[in-house]
Amino acid sequence: MILISSCLIGEEVRYDGRHQLNPTLKALVDKGKATAACPELMGGLLIPREPAEIIGGSGVDVWNNTARVVTCSGKDVTEQYKMGAKRFLEICESQNVKTVILKDNSPSCGSDAIYDGTFSGEKLNAPGVTTALLMAHGIQIFNERNFLNQTL
Repeated sequence: MILISSCLIGEEVRYDGRHQLNPTLKALVDKGKATAACPELMGGLLIPREPAEIIGGSGVDVWNNTARVVTCSGKDVTEQYKMGAKRFLEICESQNVKTVILKDNSPSCGSDAIYDGTFSGEKLNAPGVTTALLMAHGIQIFNERNFLNQTL
């Protein structure tokens, strides 16, 4: 089974209440080859919500308690991001998921890139909070662009 970020299959769960539909990924779910979940919602965050970025590093640094996830107004949402990541990992473990496709640039799901914590649009080549946790548990991570080159 493959687990996919809910926003990529057309669910309106992004911080701005929108989605990032990828028809190919939606077809995987429709055919029963994949399922979807949103770690940010699983952590208790609402729709819509303020944009958030990792301040002080990457998702790995969040787990090492040297970085935080903060909204654009300064609210610390680190614990919600960690809780969502843990619940997402629980789904992977309970459903024997070995492959996950996540939305890049997200402070939770980013794999190749996340925003740099300045809310300026600049990015870092680093993982988000959920991605870092899944990678530490040996789960194969793709994003909405690089999965196309793989046989799933």
